[in-house]
Amino acid sequence: MTAQEKPAQPKAALTEPALTEQDKLPPQAEDWVWLARIRRPQGRKGEVFADILTDFPEKFAERRRLWLVADPESTHSKASAGPSEVELRAHWLHKGGVVLHFAGVDSISAAELLAGKIVAIPLAERAPLAEDEVYIGDLIGCTLVDVGGAAPVIVGQIEEVDRAAGPVSLLVVRGVAGEVLIPFAKSYLRTLDLAGKRVEMALPEGLTDLNAPGKP
Repeated sequence: MTAQEKPAQPKAALTEPALTEQDKLPPQAEDWVWLARIRRPQGRKGEVFADILTDFPEKFAERRRLWLVADPESTHSKASAGPSEVELRAHWLHKGGVVLHFAGVDSISAAELLAGKIVAIPLAERAPLAEDEVYIGDLIGCTLVDVGGAAPVIVGQIEEVDRAAGPVSLLVVRGVAGEVLIPFAKSYLRTLDLAGKRVEMALPEGLTDLNAPGKP
């Protein structure tokens, strides 16, 4: 039950809350949703090759207006300018990534200037999800509360979602005692209040201790 517009990965099974890393939002750039990261020129007419950072690469066919924004983690000297709007002329999937051709970028030298940029859209334009799906970016920063006992207990803040751990995504939660891994299982989920940044789950007794730091 998670989606993402970063990196493209299979959706979680419908038996679990669907996560989409979709639209995983970059730190200090909460107004943008990342779709791709430009790596290098591709071809001789201004095309660029980019890593796909979305679960919905097919949406490039519907999007002509995109933005180029700086990657806050990039050390590339040309990636420091502010957001700029671009028109997507053409695109095609290529070797696990995507080739993009923007209007006004018609040479290798022009394409080189885009290396390190993030291709993005405004948060309000991200792809809609099914009822049982949620974007990973919306989970990051939420407080996880265990409501399985007599009284609610704050487990910690969700820092990341590990979708490669197995059939069920794992919430990486930063608690008082350190990192705790919590399965994002539909059977545990009770309340998902994204506006209030609060996730309530009824966790089995001992689960937070079992997955705490230092445990085998």
